[in-house]
Amino acid sequence: MKMVKENRDMFRERNRSWLLAATVVVGLYIASSVITEFDGIAGITAIPKVIIWIAENLVPDAKAMTRLPKILKQLWETTMLSISVTMAAAVCAFFFALLGANITRVNGIVKRIVRTIAAFFRNVPDVVWAILLMFSFGQNILTGFFALFFTTFGLLTRAFIETIDEVSASCVEALTATGASYMQIIFQGVVPSAVSGLMTWILYMIETNIRSSTLIGMLTATGIGYAFDLYYKRLEYPTASLVVLTIVVLVIAIELLSNKIRKVIL
Repeated sequence: MKMVKENRDMFRERNRSWLLAATVVVGLYIASSVITEFDGIAGITAIPKVIIWIAENLVPDAKAMTRLPKILKQLWETTMLSISVTMAAAVCAFFFALLGANITRVNGIVKRIVRTIAAFFRNVPDVVWAILLMFSFGQNILTGFFALFFTTFGLLTRAFIETIDEVSASCVEALTATGASYMQIIFQGVVPSAVSGLMTWILYMIETNIRSSTLIGMLTATGIGYAFDLYYKRLEYPTASLVVLTIVVLVIAIELLSNKIRKVIL
């Protein structure tokens, strides 16, 4: 009987917790809807009209298909920008991560400085970087490169630090016991053990940067983002939808390729 009573009390406590959580969520939704004057019912009832409008306007036509070669060229430019940014940021982030990881046994002050720098670049969105850099470089591909580079560098530095710190300490201790030098411990013990994790993060950032570069391109007037912005502002919706479709296909293809590469290296 005592156990039954304890179980009953536990279920009651759990139900009260769920009820409290649900009340908080609903309360936040109602409060935010009132503040922003958002009408959820009107939004739901507008869905059929939105679907009809998409079917009538966002379907590529013959004129849009004639622009496909130009769109693919700009998509290729965006893809190459994303890959080059990611690889450049990965190289810089790798050496910074070696200085910021615990397992590499670098000076504590240096580790804190590295982690602070990584946090700064990571927490400033790439769109903000693009806006700030446009004052110096204007609307060009260099602005987009650095905007993506700074954010990617911060994210990869943090991710690389965590990946390197996951390396087994026994590996480092074994190499130390054999009389290996510091550089031998790092590049023959730590790095080979962490390389699969590092590659996974690099592939992930390539996917992310392809999506991010589309938005950055709208600001810097470059790549596939500029193409979409141009056609959309001209109200050429069939061509704009074709741009979106090519981006979706590219992202899916990159993700499938990344998954295959991960299976090989893991």
